[in-house]
Amino acid sequence: MDAFYASVEQRDFPDLRGKPLVVGGDPNGRGVVAAASYEVREFGVRSAMSCYEARKRCPEVIFVRPRFEVYRAVSNDIRTIMHSLTPYVEPLSLDEAYLDVTGLQVHQGSATLMANWLRAQILEHTGLTASAGVSFNKMLAKIASDINKPNGIAVITPTDADAFISTLPIERFHGIGKATAQRLHSMGVNNGADLRRMPAAVLVQEFGKRGQFYHDIAHGRDERAVKSERTYKSVGSETTFADNLNDDDKLRIQIYEQNADAFNQMQKKQLIAYTITLKVKYADFTQITRSHTLSTAFDSAKSAHYWLDKLFSDIPRQLPIRLVGVTFSSLTPATELLPQLSLFE
Repeated sequence: MDAFYASVEQRDFPDLRGKPLVVGGDPNGRGVVAAASYEVREFGVRSAMSCYEARKRCPEVIFVRPRFEVYRAVSNDIRTIMHSLTPYVEPLSLDEAYLDVTGLQVHQGSATLMANWLRAQILEHTGLTASAGVSFNKMLAKIASDINKPNGIAVITPTDADAFISTLPIERFHGIGKATAQRLHSMGVNNGADLRRMPAAVLVQEFGKRGQFYHDIAHGRDERAVKSERTYKSVGSETTFADNLNDDDKLRIQIYEQNADAFNQMQKKQLIAYTITLKVKYADFTQITRSHTLSTAFDSAKSAHYWLDKLFSDIPRQLPIRLVGVTFSSLTPATELLPQLSLFE
């Protein structure tokens, strides 16, 4: 995601758009920059810098405190979109993830088209831009994702990899920090070509096991797999309307449709749920959720209608609605219900 925390704040508060913004702590104390908008980055302000230094570099900067519960909610929305493309998603943080799309046939089997579809879906559902890197391993995809920020994409093919790596400053290699970069500079290593010329034995002697990793990435080798989250914490479905809705009957129809889709997904995964959550996003992109937990599992999609109606009646209705979603959670494998059912056969 592009300047994630700052972009969420500028999305939710229009008066912050186009202005130098820092999400972080107290500039008069020991506050640290958690995120910097692109407008303030022009002054050299970066994440992890002290807020005092940020104000010194840009006296006009606006400081806002983080709203992590909002960022987590948006991150979950994005994760849902990613999982609709592939189950192989490895989150790195709230605003970044690896996806393995090997062998997928959608979007003509093109990882580039998949990445652009993903970026478009994220923009449509969240109002935020994302950048993507496409390549044949984690290291190169990570580097590529930073090349055309914000709101861009970069592709590094196997044919292009050696030439790209050769000219890449070692500071840009994922896994090489400032201290390691200084040590490599002292060894005469300034870019990928220099690193490639270093014997693996020399790098291992200097850096231990990491030295072998540095040797491998200099040759474009990174065998790390995408480690997906295999334990489902929730199963959900949501839809964004072409036009914002205010009609209760039409909204209930859409809620029931998302409920049916979510319940069907849950059945395919052979899971049962005890908690149902209704999510509503308003025309101004603010969102709200309402949940209810039962002592017994939902046994059909229709059995959730009563609770969805109650949750919907609890949703404030000052603004038109642009998105509704239904999520089942408190999940357990359906097989765990079998001993209970056998008592009543």
